[in-house]
Amino acid sequence: MVAKTRWTELNPVVRRLITIAAGAEGVLKIAALIDLARRPADQIRGSRAGWAAAIVVTNSAGVVPILYFKRGRIRRR
Repeated sequence: MVAKTRWTELNPVVRRLITIAAGAEGVLKIAALIDLARRPADQIRGSRAGWAAAIVVTNSAGVVPILYFKRGRIRRR
């Protein structure tokens, strides 16, 4: 059985790191969603709804938004 630790029982450094990580993930998700909404459909690999669902629903520590920026967009040259 896993013992549950309360937020107030965590080391302040750990709490700060968790807060920073959560904020960074939120910023990445918002940036990816804004880009997804503004980008023309012909410049997106896959469906817009699929990417939006993956970005919003998946708790990924920022992996899905980064994956969208790296692989989900088609860059015109």
